[in-house]
Amino acid sequence: MTSVVEQVCARIDDRVDELVALTADLIRFPTINPPGEAYRPCAEFIGERLAGRGFEIDYVRAAGAPGDSDTYPRVNVIARREGKGQGPCIHFNGHIDVVEVGQGWTVPPFDGLVRDGRVYGRGACDRKGGLAAAIVAMEALIDTYPDYPGTIEISGTVDEESGGFGGVAYLAEHGWFSPPRVDHVIIPEPLNVDRVCIGHRGVWWAEIETSGRMAHGSMPFLGDSAIRHMAAVLERFENKLYPALAARQSDMPVVPDGARESTLNINSLHGGQEEHHEGLPAPCVADSCRMVIDRRFLIEEDLAEVKAEVTDILEDLAARREGFGFSIRDLFAVEPSIADRNGPVASATAAAIRDVLDVEPAIVCSPGTYDQKHVDRIGKLKDCIAYGPGQLDLARQPDEWVGIDDMVSSAKVMANVALRLLQRGG
Repeated sequence: MTSVVEQVCARIDDRVDELVALTADLIRFPTINPPGEAYRPCAEFIGERLAGRGFEIDYVRAAGAPGDSDTYPRVNVIARREGKGQGPCIHFNGHIDVVEVGQGWTVPPFDGLVRDGRVYGRGACDRKGGLAAAIVAMEALIDTYPDYPGTIEISGTVDEESGGFGGVAYLAEHGWFSPPRVDHVIIPEPLNVDRVCIGHRGVWWAEIETSGRMAHGSMPFLGDSAIRHMAAVLERFENKLYPALAARQSDMPVVPDGARESTLNINSLHGGQEEHHEGLPAPCVADSCRMVIDRRFLIEEDLAEVKAEVTDILEDLAARREGFGFSIRDLFAVEPSIADRNGPVASATAAAIRDVLDVEPAIVCSPGTYDQKHVDRIGKLKDCIAYGPGQLDLARQPDEWVGIDDMVSSAKVMANVALRLLQRGG
C-alpha cells in the first residue's frame, strides 16, 4: 500500500494548480442560503466534472423540503464510481451552500481570488475548499489505482447552513446515506488538518414571547410593557441560568475549550413597533416581545431537562410577576452525536494523519452541529467523521479564506484514508 500512497501523493502535488482552480471555480457560484441561489448550476458543474472521470451521476431535488421551489430548487449531486471487486463504499460529502456575504470584505467575495498561498471567497473555508480537496484526492487515487476494490462516492449537498433538511437529511431519508449502500462517511469540515472530528454538541432553538397591553407611551402606567417582562427573563438568565451552564463541563473533546461548557446565545430580540418603517416611531407601550435563543448542550445533558430549565424560569416568573404572560415555541433541536474514536473511519484517518503529516492527530468534537447528525440519526450510519482543511473560526467571516498547503495536505490524508479502508475491506 505504501507505494500506491506515495504515487497518489505525488499526483496530488502535481495537481496543486488544478486544486486551486477547482476551489476558485466553486467559489464563483454564489450559492447563498437563504434563499438558495445557484444550487443547480453548481451541482451540475460538479456532476459534469466527475462524470468525465467515470462516475455515475444522480441529481436529487429535495422536493417538498423547506425552501424548495421552482425558483430555488434544492438540487444535490451524488457521484458514484465502483471499483473492481468487492469492498466497502467510502463517501465524501461536502455542502455547496454558503451564508450571506455580510459587511467588511476587502476582496471580492465570489471571485475566488488567489493570493499569498490562500484562496479567498465566501465558502472558501466552509466548505468548498474541502470539497475540492476530496474531488482531487479521489481523482488522483483513481488515476493511480484504477482497479481499487469497493466504491467511492462524492456528493455536493445543499442547505447545511440552514439545518441540512434539503440536503443530507433528505438524502438520508431516501437511503443515500445508509448501509449497505454506504459504509464510511467523511465530511470535510474546516477543523484543521491534524484533527479528527468525531461528533458535535446538541442544539435547541426556541422562540420565547412575552405579552403585555398596549398604551400611549406618555402614559405607560396605563399599559403593561412586554419588553419589561422580557427584561425580567433576561435577568433570570444572567443571574441563574448562565452561571449554571458555565459550571458544566463535558467529557467530549469539544474545541475550543470554551465550548466544553453548556452555552446559551440570544440570537435575536424584538419588541414593540415593527422596524423598517418611514418616519419617527409611534409612542406605544409594547404588547409583545420576542426572543430567539440558541442553546448548545452536552452529551451528558438530556434535551427534556435542557428545555425544562428555561420553561421553569418562565413559569416561576408567571407565578411571581404581575401580568407576566408568555409562550414558547420550539424551532429546532438536534441531539449530540459522537462516533467511535476507534471505529474504522476515525482510526484510518488518525493513521493517515500520522503517515502524511508526521504528527499525532487530535481527536475532537465540534461546538456546532453539521451533517453528521443526519447521517447518524436518519441514515443509521455511525461510521461518520469530519475531516478537512481550514480553520473553523474563519468560517462566515469577512475575507474568508482557505490555505492552499492545507488543502494539499488534507487531499493526501483523504486519499490515504480511502486506500486504507478500501484495501482492508471495511
